[in-house]
Amino acid sequence: MINTLTDQINSIVEGTVALLPALGVAAVILVITWIVAKFGNSITHKLTGKTDLKPSLRNLAEVSVRLGIWIAGTLLAAMVVFPNFSPAGVIAGLGIGAVAIGFAFQDFFENFLSGVMIMLRDNMQVGDVIKADGIYGKVQFISLRETHIRAFSGELHVVPNSMLFKNPVEVETAEDERRFEVIVGVSYDTDLDEADKVIRAAVEKVDLVNTDKPIQVLADTFNSSSVDFRVRWWASAYRPEAVINRDKVIRSIKRSLDDAGIEIPFPYVTHTFKEKVPLKEAE
Repeated sequence: MINTLTDQINSIVEGTVALLPALGVAAVILVITWIVAKFGNSITHKLTGKTDLKPSLRNLAEVSVRLGIWIAGTLLAAMVVFPNFSPAGVIAGLGIGAVAIGFAFQDFFENFLSGVMIMLRDNMQVGDVIKADGIYGKVQFISLRETHIRAFSGELHVVPNSMLFKNPVEVETAEDERRFEVIVGVSYDTDLDEADKVIRAAVEKVDLVNTDKPIQVLADTFNSSSVDFRVRWWASAYRPEAVINRDKVIRSIKRSLDDAGIEIPFPYVTHTFKEKVPLKEAE
């Protein structure tokens, strides 16, 4: 038994010694691969920097170049160490284990492919304000696996790319401007045409409002204690301008209605009281 164990150890040592030259060559290949990958990444960064590509797409291009170089270098090093090794054998092996690998890394591949598709989109990029599946904030970073969204209250949401790809996403900053809307109620004894003029003039006074686009003051609803106007205007979609703009418009409307003597009534709420009837005692 001892002789068998000794023979096995000697065989392993002899095999390792025989592989040392090949291992040395493979190590040199990997070092060269690292240098080429770094150089290729630098070239890609410079070339994409001269284009109008989104930062996320530039990152995707750099990652793809690095990954391609490393795959080629690793395969070459493996062929030096293992002469019987071939890329065709790797592909065949992947075909045999594809189902197992797919199940094991389902979430990873799903997020990876979703990240690629998100980067290829024209309508969402770093800096955009989005709403998706209850998350509202500014996109800070997009990677191949996850997206970082900073809420306006300060929290950072790290979101899997598959969630953003499979669910509807509202991009508030897809355009430089967007339409805002607010509901304004006036009392029933108000002249609606006069209220229309007052509200419209109040909105036009706000410097952040784009007066080149239509301002709409639409009588919308007969409410319980008021006639409600739906007021619409266009302004910058980017925060904090969007928040300040809405605040200024509401303040201007309230001030102008007060100056014109037009009442904004409180909602009228009716309460129904039911007489409590004592329960009959059990017989």
